[in-house]
Amino acid sequence: MQTISVDHVASCLTPCGLGASVHLSPAIIAEEGYAVAVRVLEEKDTYNQVETVGGALHRLTVGDVLVGPLGERQALKGYSGSIPEEVSVGDVVHVLNMGGMVGICTSAHPDLGPALRVEVLGAVCTAAGASARPVALKDHAVAPVDDLPSCAPLVLVSGTAMNTGKTYAACKLIHGLTERGLRVAAIKLTGATLQRDVAAMASHGAVATASFTDAGVVSTTSKDTPSLAKGLLAAFQADAPDAIVAELGDGVIGPYGVDQLLLDPDLQQHTAAHVVAASDLAGAWAVHHLFQTRYEQSIAAFTGPVTDNAVGCAYLQQTLGTPGCNALHNPEALAQTVYGALSAVTAPPAPTPVAAPTLDAIPSYPTMPCLP
Repeated sequence: MQTISVDHVASCLTPCGLGASVHLSPAIIAEEGYAVAVRVLEEKDTYNQVETVGGALHRLTVGDVLVGPLGERQALKGYSGSIPEEVSVGDVVHVLNMGGMVGICTSAHPDLGPALRVEVLGAVCTAAGASARPVALKDHAVAPVDDLPSCAPLVLVSGTAMNTGKTYAACKLIHGLTERGLRVAAIKLTGATLQRDVAAMASHGAVATASFTDAGVVSTTSKDTPSLAKGLLAAFQADAPDAIVAELGDGVIGPYGVDQLLLDPDLQQHTAAHVVAASDLAGAWAVHHLFQTRYEQSIAAFTGPVTDNAVGCAYLQQTLGTPGCNALHNPEALAQTVYGALSAVTAPPAPTPVAAPTLDAIPSYPTMPCLP
């Protein structure tokens, strides 16, 4: 057992209470969520940052020591990778995302270059000596539940793919619903570990926030996502929100479990509105058909690039019968559409008068790196 100084601790490990030095063991458990210390072997010009405790992004340089969780990632627009069957001190592995996830990259992305290589230093433990235990995210997890008999009305924000504007739309919805007098909680239910989206939701007025990492998972691939989601949503009830805005990371079709959530009867029962971010008309048409035939649910509004001008919005309204509400240029329309859906299932507080926005008056949103 040795003690070493570290430069960066991945943000999702915040509940583990790790400091600037950690205890290491050569006995590494090669399972998701167990913390390992790694040394950076190279530098990159792209995709070279990691989100640390506190939410800041830090550039990784040669020699930096990072503590991150072992995990799996299956990203269409990023790196994909898995946890090796065995992990030993001295092994060379990769940083798979900006959340500090560590594993073996099995598929890179042409826009990002090869994944950053790191050397395994050991398993991070809670203490030195006989009382040492390996640090694992699951030891700080909200328990999953199978049934959700009661829940505040849900607004589910999904998309046809990564990077279609889901988080931006969720933030604008939280802001708009809060201005109308609602207490809004926010949660990210699927994806790969990264806390910036939840932090953005909090900054837009959410009274409580959570993400799937609070359920003890690093990514939602190959998981029972409904039970994880329902455990987190049940924990929200103590905050007594009037509504919960839930972002579903990745696309409706993909390996992160969004499809399972949209099929779940409990979640369907508590959902007041679906907002879908789409990049083009073909994607919007396909997801509209999917919602009708597979989920037997209606979409309250489309947003994202497909609503960037009148051409897309006209098609959505005239052909699909669903309004297009651009979260960037007309967040008021999006918030009012969803507020109307919430009003149909509950009796929210009387709306607070809101001045009609202008493009100049719309709050700016911080530029954030793509491809988390």
